[in-house]
Amino acid sequence: MTTICFAAILGFLGVSLGAFGAHSLKNLLESYGTTAIWQTAVLYHLVHAVAALWAAEKRPVVVWVWTAGVVIFSGTLYLLAVTNLRWLGAITPIGGVLFLIGWLMIAFKRN
Repeated sequence: MTTICFAAILGFLGVSLGAFGAHSLKNLLESYGTTAIWQTAVLYHLVHAVAALWAAEKRPVVVWVWTAGVVIFSGTLYLLAVTNLRWLGAITPIGGVLFLIGWLMIAFKRN
């Protein structure tokens, strides 16, 4: 699978999860008070999906770094939002660091 295809799938999943949270999970997220957490997960997911699409041909390794960031950062926030297991928030910053590493790789033209 090419990195362009992978980035597009990442974007598809971001839009899907955004809609799922806004509609199907609305009552659950409101009951836990985690709607903003879900929205943050979707925001970072989609921003990095679009950035990955841009970087796919020029910096394919960055796509994988950002994908891991989405899985860890957004993934833990998605899980926290639907389970209300707050300890998951302790893992989230690892994904944030991967986002930062990807951006620094772009800035310093590393792969």
